[in-house]
Amino acid sequence: MAHTKSQGAVRGNRDSISKRLGVKIFGGQKVNSGNIILRQRGTNVVSGSGTSIGRDFTIFATSSGIVSFRTLRGKKIVEVQGL
Repeated sequence: MAHTKSQGAVRGNRDSISKRLGVKIFGGQKVNSGNIILRQRGTNVVSGSGTSIGRDFTIFATSSGIVSFRTLRGKKIVEVQGL
């Protein structure tokens, strides 16, 4: 009788570590080239002018300027407008 009984609820009570997704630089803030603007899974937000999208759907700035978010035909777009 060395085993313990009734561990069904305890055995699956682990949680995965958070992935730190979301917006890192908000609209109206200054950004330099190469800065990460948004981390996401899939293209919830589409990259516009002055930005590019990485292999893991991370949107980053390709030019320095001010970040702006807008909606066009039902899609959210992030852009960087030059100074």
